[in-house]
Amino acid sequence: MVPATTLVSEASAQPVPGRRPLYYQDPSGVAFSPTPKKDAQGRNYVPIYEDTEPAAPPAAAPAPIAQPPAVPGGHGKVLYYRNPMGLPDTSPVPKKDAMGMAYVPVYEDEAREPAGTVMVSPERVQMLGVRTEAASERVMTRTIRAVGSVAVDERRIAVVAPRFEGWIERLLVNETGQTVRRGQPLFEVYSPELAATAQEASIARRAEADMAQADPTVRGATAGIAAAAGARLRNFGVTSGRAFTVASPMDGVVLEKTAVQGMRFAPGDALYRIADLSEVWLLADVFERDLGLVRPGQDARIALTAYPGRSFTGTVTFVYPTLNATTRTGRARIEISNPDRLLKPDMYATVDIAANAAAAPVVAVPESAVLDSGTRQVVLVERSAGRYEPHAVATGARADGFIEIHSGVTTGERVVVGANFLIDAESNLRAALQSFTGTSTEQEPAR
Repeated sequence: MVPATTLVSEASAQPVPGRRPLYYQDPSGVAFSPTPKKDAQGRNYVPIYEDTEPAAPPAAAPAPIAQPPAVPGGHGKVLYYRNPMGLPDTSPVPKKDAMGMAYVPVYEDEAREPAGTVMVSPERVQMLGVRTEAASERVMTRTIRAVGSVAVDERRIAVVAPRFEGWIERLLVNETGQTVRRGQPLFEVYSPELAATAQEASIARRAEADMAQADPTVRGATAGIAAAAGARLRNFGVTSGRAFTVASPMDGVVLEKTAVQGMRFAPGDALYRIADLSEVWLLADVFERDLGLVRPGQDARIALTAYPGRSFTGTVTFVYPTLNATTRTGRARIEISNPDRLLKPDMYATVDIAANAAAAPVVAVPESAVLDSGTRQVVLVERSAGRYEPHAVATGARADGFIEIHSGVTTGERVVVGANFLIDAESNLRAALQSFTGTSTEQEPAR
């Protein structure tokens, strides 16, 4: 349409038979009216039709209201004009608000869009920094962060507790923390009971040798006595030589030592506590909200304060059946190989456990794509360049920056992940205006 450059004539102020004006304009171009009326000088307002242009005002008159440029898709007949600030106010004719801002035209094709659909020009898309990403199927792997401490593997601990009464004559391993080997002598002992048993075994062996030519019945009885004496000696857990010694039952490190040279001990007294530290446990305290995702077999990455910048790996082997009521945490056991003995009992550690939030791949979108009002969750789906449609979604598990989508979005649909709050504000405004003006908001079929 080409703007008029002269004032309208009096004849043009008369309605055209058979045609319905869109609105009526003040002959000076200052004011508008939806119905016929006269200005202060008694002149009739000029009817404006769809294929005509409002008359231009004289040079001294105020400039006509400038209309904002149409956004993509803004075509067809102008149905009404909406308040530029989002207030529930519309006008059938162009006008300005109290701040002098022109009302925004709403076209036929915009009104036919689903409620809340927003169309943004390419310039605004670039200016707002709008970014989109396709919804995809993925296995929801969530990293669970916990803290814990290194502990000795309970299956790799041995206690040296003699089965007889005696005295320590010589202490051979006399330091806590000392490394020992299986069979290595720990101390030499004197025990009357042990000496009597050893003497009995010695006499029985000599008698067995002397009776080599005797009656078979006598030889059998002598051999039985010798075997019984030898078994008792072995059950005491000592080795005989020039002195009786008690040896280490395993490879490991001496964690505790109560043995002192010259001390008397009774049967069952724990003189040494030895542990094998080639493999250790990490007992991790997992928050109650994450406990249901932790299962045996999951991989774990461990970082220790003692070794900054270095990480260790382990595997979850057990989740304890109890909960700490004070800290609201449960405990998970992680087994770690420790060949260099770098991990020491009671070291503090942080651990990341890779837990699958869902067993099978699910449709997921980045967390930033979901707009959560507290009562509903919405994503903005890109239908075409610059055209965004709000979809209510049902969400599920969250893991590593993604949210599972149960319904509302399908695989491959592109959703807005950047500047979506700005687009959502305009989407809500458009939906409210459609409701206010009674425009149809029937949802188009899902595509």
